[in-house]
Amino acid sequence: MTTASQKKELLQTRLEDKNMSNSSSEGTALITGASRGIGAVYADRLAKRGYDLILVARSEAPLQALAATLSRSTGRRTTPIIADVNNKQDLARVEAKLKDDPSITMLVSNAGFASVAPLLDADIAKMEDMIALNISALTRLTYVAAPAFVKRGAGTIINIGSAAGISVEAMNGVYGASKAYVLAFSLSLQHELTSKGIRVQVVLPARTATDGWDVAGSPWQKMPPEIVMPVEDMVDAALVGLDQGELVTIPPFIMATSGHVLRPYAAVCCHSLALPSPRPATGSKREGQHNWREMCVPGIQHALACLMRCSR
Repeated sequence: MTTASQKKELLQTRLEDKNMSNSSSEGTALITGASRGIGAVYADRLAKRGYDLILVARSEAPLQALAATLSRSTGRRTTPIIADVNNKQDLARVEAKLKDDPSITMLVSNAGFASVAPLLDADIAKMEDMIALNISALTRLTYVAAPAFVKRGAGTIINIGSAAGISVEAMNGVYGASKAYVLAFSLSLQHELTSKGIRVQVVLPARTATDGWDVAGSPWQKMPPEIVMPVEDMVDAALVGLDQGELVTIPPFIMATSGHVLRPYAAVCCHSLALPSPRPATGSKREGQHNWREMCVPGIQHALACLMRCSR
């Protein structure tokens, strides 16, 4: 029997192998919100895994710099698209690229923003912008990517949600609700698309060291360091979850600075919510459906309990 320690070592080995396999192309990954933070690290890791990149963000200078750096360091073709996917005209350009470029094999929907403002203090116009970006833009891009991937016979959709989606009282209510939508939408996508050869993963980060917290109104630098996950470790853990076939991943581990050994994030009980994909339908009956329903709700309840303990 494989011990927990051996399993962690195996996962780390696979992660390192994947990140170094850039000799052949895996197709092209389109990443939104790619100029910094989570999106930029996904760009780095996917380029090292052999993906060419289409990087979408509204901040031109950091996006152009990142594209040049990754192209030079990895040899992958890297195309920046300066676009605000919360703008209808810009979003239409990205949708057209997803639809018309047959090389695209992965969509990483990362663009979004958060808030910690309580309802009585929140600006309704900003909340509407949040709904448009966190929900509407993600949905529109998915509605373009999914049919294109099905037509091509393969593809991967990664939606960046948040642990706030299952612990909605932890932050602003609109933000938590928008990320609860991302979780529910991703579950539905998986139910519909797995049998058609499409991988779907939703990632639910907890507190991660990105400047998104500045936008939210609570800089991560002011938080206890033991509850903040380095962004590189968050993305690495999420990609391990993708490799393992997880549908829902709450990145559970961080990399120790010495020896690069995976250890539990914040040394607490936040475990990965590893929901394996149910098997495709066979005939008129969907195999494993009953087990899926039994697993899903208790798993989310367990993750919620963990998050509540972690936030104390």
